Amino acid sequence: MLASDGPGADARVGRICAKVDAGARGAVVGCLDGSADEVHIVIMGCGRVGSTLAHTLVDLGHTVAVIDQDPEAFRRLRGSVAKHGVRGSGHDRQVLLSAGIDRAGAFAAVSNGDNSNIISARVAREAFGVEHVVARIYDPRRAEVYQRLGIPTVATVRWTADAILRRMVPGDGRLTAGPEWQDASGTLAMTELTLPPGWAGRRVGELEDRAPLRVAYLTRRGRIVLVRSDDPLEEGDVLHVIAHGRDLDGLRPHEDETGRG
Repeated sequence: MLASDGPGADARVGRICAKVDAGARGAVVGCLDGSADEVHIVIMGCGRVGSTLAHTLVDLGHTVAVIDQDPEAFRRLRGSVAKHGVRGSGHDRQVLLSAGIDRAGAFAAVSNGDNSNIISARVAREAFGVEHVVARIYDPRRAEVYQRLGIPTVATVRWTADAILRRMVPGDGRLTAGPEWQDASGTLAMTELTLPPGWAGRRVGELEDRAPLRVAYLTRRGRIVLVRSDDPLEEGDVLHVIAHGRDLDGLRPHEDETGRG
């Protein structure tokens, strides 16, 4: 985590990206190996999420390097993975180079500090051109901002709380103000839509024709149902629909659009 994980941290990104000849401050544990058929992935943060990601990626045949400032954190890694631990700060250029960021195909920032994660993710993207970058963010307001900047984020606490609420009280319109999912650019989003009155018995395809959306799946009597365009809708269905972000506010077909009055 940054010494000061508060406002103004973004202003440091440009200075960090410009430090080409930074001194070596990262203590590397072991060497980084890999072949042309493997993707090298750098993970910043060796907590439960970071260590799980590392083990899963290695099991899938990729190579990893895990960055953390606390050497005790590497105890979470099994022996074959722990030797690829890099001690240091995830936004330090030399530490990132020690972790193999210059040949990495992906970077995940999953420490417990929002600003640390975002700065590290932006350095990986902007200074090293890593194609696939994702950051874990606890503050959902920040997550939305950085999504618009093209940094995919996972807003852990808010997303989890929203997901739980939606499942405890499905169909409650007050819980569907925000999307269930949104792509990094904000172009596409998935949200819940309670089946409007008068639409029971109509076909999924008719709903898709009359509103700017596609039905990904629906929840019916507590069960997840994958539907086709010719499947009939039933009263009480909760639709999980994908649409352009700009159309989210208008995703509710009106009664008079059904042709039934």
